Amino acid sequence: MIRSEDFFRVAQLPPYPLGEIADAVTAARVDGVDVVDLSQVNPSLPPPGFAIDKLVQASLQEHNHRYSSSRGISRLRSAFAKWYENRFDVSLDPDAEIVSTMGSKEGISHLLLSIISPGDTVVVPSPSYPIHMSAVSLAGGALVGIPLFASIEEARRSKHFLDDTSTFFERLELTVSRAWPRPRLMILNFPHNPTATSVDLSFFTRLVEFAKSHNMILVHDFAYADISFGSYRPPSLLSAPGARDVAVECYSLSKGMNLAGWRIGCCVGNKKVISALKKIKSYLDFGTFQPLQIAAAHLLGEHEKLAVEHIGFVSQEYRERRDIMVEGLKNLGWEVDEPLGSVFLWGRIPKEHRHLGSLSMGHYLLKEAQVAVCPGIGFDVDSNEFIRFALVEKERRLRLALDSIQKATVGGNSNEQAARSDSESAGRTA
Repeated sequence: MIRSEDFFRVAQLPPYPLGEIADAVTAARVDGVDVVDLSQVNPSLPPPGFAIDKLVQASLQEHNHRYSSSRGISRLRSAFAKWYENRFDVSLDPDAEIVSTMGSKEGISHLLLSIISPGDTVVVPSPSYPIHMSAVSLAGGALVGIPLFASIEEARRSKHFLDDTSTFFERLELTVSRAWPRPRLMILNFPHNPTATSVDLSFFTRLVEFAKSHNMILVHDFAYADISFGSYRPPSLLSAPGARDVAVECYSLSKGMNLAGWRIGCCVGNKKVISALKKIKSYLDFGTFQPLQIAAAHLLGEHEKLAVEHIGFVSQEYRERRDIMVEGLKNLGWEVDEPLGSVFLWGRIPKEHRHLGSLSMGHYLLKEAQVAVCPGIGFDVDSNEFIRFALVEKERRLRLALDSIQKATVGGNSNEQAARSDSESAGRTA
């Protein structure tokens, strides 16, 4: 008899909250409900037209339908090197310091399989994107969480921003000194998912110094590198002095270029770490469909100027959406800051509804307001007063969501207890 609990690596994984939410949204839509889905980041903006044109041209070439290269074609790796040089002032060797990945999730997951051993301790700031935690579990590592901020009040005072004076380093030093085995690796993600916390270069500079002194590897998920507002531009970890001695960074075209379905990204940095990732990928895949790689190289190379303009357009669109949602949620009693980057808002549930917790609040909003959101408890057990909103719908839909949330929550709690009861069992498994 085959039993699912016999599959060790799968059995140890907790339920994936984003997958459960997607299932709930699908079920509601099958029932004819017009759901405004703010739960996941599936970009609705169009990709660059000239990239699609190049994809079509490359797809018409018969030889491009053969197996490609697991490390990425040389043209794409060279394009990533040029992009990093011009955009982040980081010089990279396309052959030794860059490997193409199928987005950040695949890159990080296979990276951890290649460089950590069962029982190794991995540090992850909390709250955390679920993939960062599950990738550690799948690789057999032990997870240690460190709160980004000492308290909700500290996060609000700093406007979810970290620099080299942050108390985060005090918690990091204490945690690493107490952990056994000593942490071998740390996963980072700025602009941060889910809180949209941002950092400056001084933060990375101090972090690199810390990693060197404690013999740790740094892995930075730079998935939201291209989404920023005003004068702020997210720094690359590799731009910190000496970073390539201890660090790698995973970059993706999914968000800034709206190419989520293409699965085009890269892991760049320390040669030994990149070599390990190349080796394990050589056993597991033949790379992304080659016409996609060719089109991405065309986008970053020959059309670099247009690609930068496209990123500017995308960032402006997300900024407008951010402003609409921040103002609207604040008017409804939510505590929320204006992030400097990313495509998220991290909102604290209004006081009168906070007793529900994030999971029940999420069920309630889906049922009563037809708005799908992501409960904070899916990212950290201590984030149960928070909801993550993804800015993936157009202005009209965002205003519809705000109006629906107002009608469902302001001045009426008649259905809240029912919503809480409906989701109690789910809350016990989150």
